[in-house]
Amino acid sequence: MSSTPQDTSLMANAIRALAMDAVQQANSGHPGAPMGMADIAVALWSRHLKHNPADPLWIDRDRFVLSNGHGSMLIYALLHLTGYELPMSELRQFRQLHSKTPGHPEVDVTPGVETTTGPLGQGITNAVGMALAEKLLAHEFNRPGHEVVDHHTYAFLGDGCLMEGISHEACALAGAWKLNKLIAIYDDNGISIDGQVAPWFIDDTPRRFQAYGWNVIDKVDGHDVAAVDAAIAKARQSTDKPTLIVAKTTIGKGSPNRAGTAKAHGEALGGEEIRLTRDALGWSHEPFVLPEAAYAAWDARVTGEAAQAAWNTRFAAYKTEFPELAAELARRMRGELPASFAQHAVDAMIAAHEKAETVASRKASQIALEAFTRVLPELLGGSADLTGSNLTNTSSTPALRFDKDGTPNGGRHINYGVREFGMAAIMNGVALHGGFIPYGGTFLTFSDYSRNAIRMAALMKRRVIHVFTHDSIGLGEDGPTHQSVEHAAALRLIPGLDVWRPADTAETVAAWTMALGNASRPSALLLSRQNLPYLPKAGLDEISKGAYVLAEPSEVGLKKKAQAVILATGSEVGLALHAQQQLAVQGIAVRVVSVPSTTVFDRQSVAYKSQVLPPKLPRIAVEAGVTDFWWKYGCAAVIGLDRYGESAPANVLFKEFGFTAENLAATVRKVLRG
Repeated sequence: MSSTPQDTSLMANAIRALAMDAVQQANSGHPGAPMGMADIAVALWSRHLKHNPADPLWIDRDRFVLSNGHGSMLIYALLHLTGYELPMSELRQFRQLHSKTPGHPEVDVTPGVETTTGPLGQGITNAVGMALAEKLLAHEFNRPGHEVVDHHTYAFLGDGCLMEGISHEACALAGAWKLNKLIAIYDDNGISIDGQVAPWFIDDTPRRFQAYGWNVIDKVDGHDVAAVDAAIAKARQSTDKPTLIVAKTTIGKGSPNRAGTAKAHGEALGGEEIRLTRDALGWSHEPFVLPEAAYAAWDARVTGEAAQAAWNTRFAAYKTEFPELAAELARRMRGELPASFAQHAVDAMIAAHEKAETVASRKASQIALEAFTRVLPELLGGSADLTGSNLTNTSSTPALRFDKDGTPNGGRHINYGVREFGMAAIMNGVALHGGFIPYGGTFLTFSDYSRNAIRMAALMKRRVIHVFTHDSIGLGEDGPTHQSVEHAAALRLIPGLDVWRPADTAETVAAWTMALGNASRPSALLLSRQNLPYLPKAGLDEISKGAYVLAEPSEVGLKKKAQAVILATGSEVGLALHAQQQLAVQGIAVRVVSVPSTTVFDRQSVAYKSQVLPPKLPRIAVEAGVTDFWWKYGCAAVIGLDRYGESAPANVLFKEFGFTAENLAATVRKVLRG
C-alpha cells in the first residue's frame, strides 16, 4: 500500500488522537509511546505487514508483537483502523471491565493481538520464539516452488525491554539461530517513568546487537515514514541475520508541553494539553471521531483478503502435490494431537508397568519422552545447559543446529545455554506461533528465574511444558542453593498451571500424557534426581485425576478399614508405603493416597475427592518441601521442610530432616492418639 506524505501525516495523527483520547477518558494509561511510534507504525503496518483483518488466525500471516505493551493504545488503534473486529466502542472502553482493550494487550481477548505483553522484555523474547517456529516449520514443510510457510515476525520494543536481562538472553539466541525473518524496531526515545534514562542506561545498543550477530540499521528518524519504510525493506533482504532498526523518536510527539518528557510516558495529558495538541497537529475532530479519509488510508481488508487468497491458491497446489504434508501442517497448526495419541499413551503406560523399573523420575521422564517424541513430530525440546541432568533429549530429537547460511539441520532439541528465563519465554512464543509443543528443562530451584514467563503461559492458556528436575533435598551434595524447598508450593499457586510431582515411571507417563493432551494449560513436571521405587500398579485413568488411592490396609494384610490417610507425592510416596507396612505390623490400618498433581486433583468433583479422602479420617501429609501448602487439605499433621537444606548425600539428608518411615509412622500414631 503506497501513501502520500499527506496520507501518512493523517494516518499517524489518527493514532495520536486515539491514544490521547482513550487514555484521557480512562484517566489511566500510557499515551507517550503510541504518539511517538505512530509514524513507525504507519511504515510497517501500511507498507510491509502481511495480515488479514478478516482472519486474525491465518497461519501464514506476519506476526506483530508490541513488546513495550504499556503502549497498548498503539496496537488497539492499528487494529481498529485497519479493519479488525474492534469497534470504536471498545476503544472508548479502554482499560475498563470486560472490554477488548485491556491495559496491556492480551492474546485471545483482542482480535489481532498475538501475545500478552506488559512485563518488559518478554514480548521481544516471544517474538524470538515465533521467528524460530516459522523457520523450523518452513524447513520442515516447504518444498521447491511451494513456500507455504513464509512470513516475518516484527516487534516494537523500548528502552525498558532492553534494560530487562531477558532481552540479552533471547536476542543472543536469535543471533545464534540466524533468525533472518525477525525484525525488531527499537523506539529510542530516551525516556522511562523515572525520566531521562541516560544516567542509568548507557548501553551502546547498536554494538550490543552487532555482537549478538544481528544486522543493525542505526540512526533512523522514527518520524520519517519513508526512512523507516526503507529501513524495513532493507531488513527484509537479510538472509542470515535478524535485524534491529534503531529509530530515534520523541515520546508524546505532538504534545507541546509533554513531548520528550516522562510525564508523557504514563499519565493522561489532561484536557488543556489535549486541546493544545489538537491545535499543534491540526486535528479538528472531536474525541474518538476520525475522518473517513483516515479510515480509507488505513483500511487493510482488501489487501489482506487478496494476500490470503493468493496463499490459499498456493496451499491448494501444495496440498495436491503433497497431501500428507499439507494435512500434517494443518493438524499441527490447529494444535491437535494425532488420533493415535491416546493409544500411544496407553502403550507407554503398559510398557512402564511391564518393566517396573526403579529409576529417578527424571529418567522416567526421558523414557516417556522416548515414546512420545517418536510419534509426535511437533515436540520441540530443550534444556538450559543441563541436558545431561534434565534428560530432555531423546533418540528422536537430535540437537538443533544451523549452518553458516542459517539453514536448520532438522534437530528438535535446543541448547538454550544458561538462560532459564529466556528459554521459558521463547517457549511461550513457539507455542503462540503454533506448529510445535515446546518443552524445556532446568533444575526446579531455577524455576524462580523462569517464573514470570511460566505465569504468562498460564495467563495466556498455552501448552508449554516445563521439566524441572532435582526437585528436593534429594539432589544431595549441591546443598541448599540448589535444593528446592518452597518451589513446588510456589508453582502450585499459579492459576492455570498444572503441577505434577510423579512418584514412579507410570505416574510420570501419566503426567506427560496429561500435559500433552491439555491444549489450554501449561504444565510443570517436578522430577527427582535420585532413584524411586516402582509402585503398585495404577492405571492412567486413576493417575490422571491428580490423586488416587494407591494402597488400602488390605494390601498389607489388615482386614479392617483405614483409620487414617497418608497423602504423599513424588519421592515420599515410597516412604508412605513403608510407613503403612510398619503400622500394619502394629495393627494400625492406614490408606496411602498418591497425589501426583494437587492442581488436577483440586478440579475433580466433590464426590471423587471425598471418596479418596474420606471426611472423617484424619489426614497426614508428607512432602520434602514447605508444609504450609498441605494444611488446606485439613491435615492433622504435615511432615515437611520449613527451612533450607544442607550439603550431604541424599540418604543422610532425608534421615536428618525426618523423612523416614519410622518418623511418619510415629506421626500417624500420635495423630490417632489425639
